Amino acid sequence: MDIDTKIAANPAIERLGFEANDRVVILHVDDVGMCGASLDAFVDLWARKAVTCGSVMVPCPWFRATAAWARANPDADLGVHATLTSEWPGYRWGPVSTRDPASGLMDSERAFHRTSEDAGALADPVAASVELRMQIAMALEAGIAATHLDTHMGSVMHPRLYIAFVTAALDAGLLPFALRLDEGQWSRMLNDKAASDFFVAAGRDLEQRNVPMLDRVLQLSLSIEDDRAARTREMVDKVGPGQIGYALFHPALDTAELRAICPDWRSRVSDYELLASGELRRHLEDQGVKVIGCRELQALTPARP
Repeated sequence: MDIDTKIAANPAIERLGFEANDRVVILHVDDVGMCGASLDAFVDLWARKAVTCGSVMVPCPWFRATAAWARANPDADLGVHATLTSEWPGYRWGPVSTRDPASGLMDSERAFHRTSEDAGALADPVAASVELRMQIAMALEAGIAATHLDTHMGSVMHPRLYIAFVTAALDAGLLPFALRLDEGQWSRMLNDKAASDFFVAAGRDLEQRNVPMLDRVLQLSLSIEDDRAARTREMVDKVGPGQIGYALFHPALDTAELRAICPDWRSRVSDYELLASGELRRHLEDQGVKVIGCRELQALTPARP
């Protein structure tokens, strides 16, 4: 996935203290705490300074272990990975706020829906808002100094859910996941005029409120197993002057647990190996790209009135 924007330079770049035309990249780890292999990979990569931030999946079994590590490492840049889907056939999780089927948050197995499409179409927006706020509250109560709220499988990128997602983030003092795309780019991505119009308006509102936003979301599909290192370098090189790129990775250690859960385990292990080598961060810095985490953008996020 590579969501591009060609609109004017991102105003957050100068607010960060950089030049307007600097290239800025966030090296982000998704799915922290989804399983033990994901947590161990993040812990190692953070110690190596190979990544700049990550986000934890509160409803997943390894959340508490992640929180324990975060309490011992308060400098860690960790957000909440807003989770409304549960995609694996034999390893599933569900809401932390309710077990009521009327919430629309669950499928027939009483786990979250398997797809983002089902989550967007079937979740009751009020119940989804309560769930997102509960996930944030649990992370904060567990001692995670959360910096941002992003989205697992893009499930909140739906007109029925997105405002609740943004409001939950800002109410908690977190940076919300938000994209600076114009009408044409939203239209090409969503292929739905009403949804495109909604996100254009939402983006304008956030920008007027000085909420920092992202210009590119960069993610190499986990279905691609070959040449991931070279393809990843090509991917991050697409971040242009005056843009903030959000590079997403799903690193994990190679364990029996991971192999049992994820058919795409090879790609996750490859992401870990690439990041652990330090090659990608050196590649960016050699080109003069500024590498930041989400904490720097959270500091620019306006307080909720």
